[in-house]
Amino acid sequence: MSYDVIIIGGGPAGLTAGLYAGRANLKTALVERGMPGGQAATTEMIENYPGFPEGIMGPELMMRMADQARRFGVEFVTTNVERVREEDGRFILSCTDREMVGRALIIATGAEPKELGVKGERELRGRGVSYCATCDGAFFRDKKVAVVGGGDAAVEEALFLTKLVDKVYLIHRRDALRATKVLQERAFANPKIEFIWNTTVAEILGTDKVEALLLQDAKTGEKRSIAVDGIFIYIGMKPNTEFIRELARVDEGGYLITDDNLMTSIPGIFAAGDVRQKKLRQVITAAADGAMAAVAVEKYLEEKKMR
Repeated sequence: MSYDVIIIGGGPAGLTAGLYAGRANLKTALVERGMPGGQAATTEMIENYPGFPEGIMGPELMMRMADQARRFGVEFVTTNVERVREEDGRFILSCTDREMVGRALIIATGAEPKELGVKGERELRGRGVSYCATCDGAFFRDKKVAVVGGGDAAVEEALFLTKLVDKVYLIHRRDALRATKVLQERAFANPKIEFIWNTTVAEILGTDKVEALLLQDAKTGEKRSIAVDGIFIYIGMKPNTEFIRELARVDEGGYLITDDNLMTSIPGIFAAGDVRQKKLRQVITAAADGAMAAVAVEKYLEEKKMR
């Protein structure tokens, strides 16, 4: 099937790009390997998206965005893009179960959580090791859990978990949080959160499920263990760009490099949202990127037609 533009990724950037492309009467396909929404759909409450003074549930906001994109004719395709190649000025997507052809592409595949890379992490993933508190928090009701990280995501999810669990250990390798001040204040005021500073996780212990963590003091190297039923890891993100790196230029972190019009190093391929090199990664900036990329695609296709 051939399209004017194919959007790869169904988070806020991809969904907004679809909305704008559809309104521009471009034949548009949005390819997503799972349910639309991306990382935003796993966030319990989004408080900083304009227009919702009381905040809005992440899944609800993403569902509304998807419905709006469908209203303007965007075709949603559930598959995984494995490779992209360019032939005769068009882009051919090799997917798990099909091939798709687009005159232009918008890469909006976002980023996914980084792993700690310690023993026990992969072995116990889904059995106490998680990267999404809103997805898995209910499994740990009235139990003890740990959250690793010091940024907004770590603190937000630690606060969410206090509604469900008995205790949250927030483990950070430094002696101060990176999260915004308002989140820090909420966390420090919450009696269920205990902070463990200047500490890293050396190993995740357990046979069939998480039972404890082996911690290491970042200054002295001293090790000790604490008993927990689960661990939630928030130490950063890595961009989903493996399928496009052979074609488009990325920085040392793997993020796509774009110009002011969000075009990558390959004419006709644009990037939007967390997948591209940028300073702020929020739902609102992803949505803005999606709008900009779609408008840029429309102009690119018009200019290409006139040549």
